Amino acid sequence: MTDLLTAFATAVAAALAVALACYGIALYRRAAELPDDLTLALEVGATRTTAVNSGIDRLGMRWAPAVLRLMGPRRVDRIRRRIDRAGNPGGLTLDRYAARRAVYGFVGFAGALSMLLRGQLVLAVVLVLFGVFWVEVGIWAAVQQRKADIERTLPDFLDVLAVVVSAGLSFRQALARVAERYEGPWADELSIALRRMDMGVSRREAFDELRRRNDSEQVAMFVTALQQGEELGAPIVETLIQIANDMRRTDAQNARRRAAKTVPKATLAVTTFMLPGTLILLVAGFVFGSDVDFGAITG
Repeated sequence: MTDLLTAFATAVAAALAVALACYGIALYRRAAELPDDLTLALEVGATRTTAVNSGIDRLGMRWAPAVLRLMGPRRVDRIRRRIDRAGNPGGLTLDRYAARRAVYGFVGFAGALSMLLRGQLVLAVVLVLFGVFWVEVGIWAAVQQRKADIERTLPDFLDVLAVVVSAGLSFRQALARVAERYEGPWADELSIALRRMDMGVSRREAFDELRRRNDSEQVAMFVTALQQGEELGAPIVETLIQIANDMRRTDAQNARRRAAKTVPKATLAVTTFMLPGTLILLVAGFVFGSDVDFGAITG
């Protein structure tokens, strides 16, 4: 009976793999009629994504509208904000996210069913977690990396901006000039804010949107101090220098805090793993080196 169930599970897994491969080949060979917005979403960022992700997007794009409907409008809005905070890594859009959720969910749950039929509960749980959370893990990692890049760039950027403003340019012109010389997520965020201002949005509103797009204390500090300095009439150069100094002071405090937390973690690792292992090696060496006849001791 067990051999029969194993053979059945293997056959089901093989059939699912063949069906998924045939479906993917069919999508590549024929032009799928997709709505205009989904076609555009499929093309956005195609030069920045990997070949594997591009293939996954094409496999799941047909099911993206159904996934978005199942998620509901409130969750869709939350996911859209998270993708914006991540900076659309690899050309990721909301529709690409839904397409990947569909493919990973199918693979995860199909694999979990196969593992359950084989009696491998742990692997089944792992596959379910993969199907549900793998896309979320990628977005979370991109958000953290983008946040770290912005916070590392911001103090030096403010110093350069203060120098350019002190040379006689207006804040708007200096911001555009310095943003052109920088690359990375912070330069992208400034480009978005500048385009918003070119479209007629006020500077305050554009920077409020910039703060909402970035889950960073330093960005919030920069926007708040800038707006307060504008309201109080403080010199912009002194405000920028003060913000940069405050950010460096905060970075130093955070570094000392992380260093203080590292010592207990290292001590815990040593006492939990290295010390017992060292004692076992020493005792084993003494025992085997003493030529004790354990057979005579145990009888």
